[in-house]
Amino acid sequence: MGGVREIDAVLRTHEIRRPALTARQAQALEVWGVRLRAVFEAPGIDERCAAINALLVEGTAGVFLTTHDGLRPHLHFTPEDDDVVGRVRAVTAGGLAIFAVEAEGRRLGTCARSTCVTVFVDTSRNGRRGYCSARCGNHDAVHRHRTQNRAGR
Repeated sequence: MGGVREIDAVLRTHEIRRPALTARQAQALEVWGVRLRAVFEAPGIDERCAAINALLVEGTAGVFLTTHDGLRPHLHFTPEDDDVVGRVRAVTAGGLAIFAVEAEGRRLGTCARSTCVTVFVDTSRNGRRGYCSARCGNHDAVHRHRTQNRAGR
């Protein structure tokens, strides 16, 4: 993923409160990211649910309803005073669990482009998205077209 600066930027982009972290915490979040990826790579719903359950066991401390900072009621999966690593683990594990319930265990995937490492949430109408972006899908289509043209010569 990157160093402290890069991870800090991601945390700020996703509005993680008190995102300041040490190099050790950044390393812990990189390890957590590998664990998260396993959810997206799971071959089936049962495996996906098992991977999310493992994250919930390790990453959450309970469920709390809160209205901090004038926000509408929402769930937290760890106490508010937990460190940034604990809060990121909790929000990602809890968020994946909630999404899996709403999406019936589907709609999480890895980009089909062989050189892309991006994972994604499929928000398409039919739930059959294979690429993280139109750019990756277009790149693969062009590559297939060129390969077919070379083979046909």
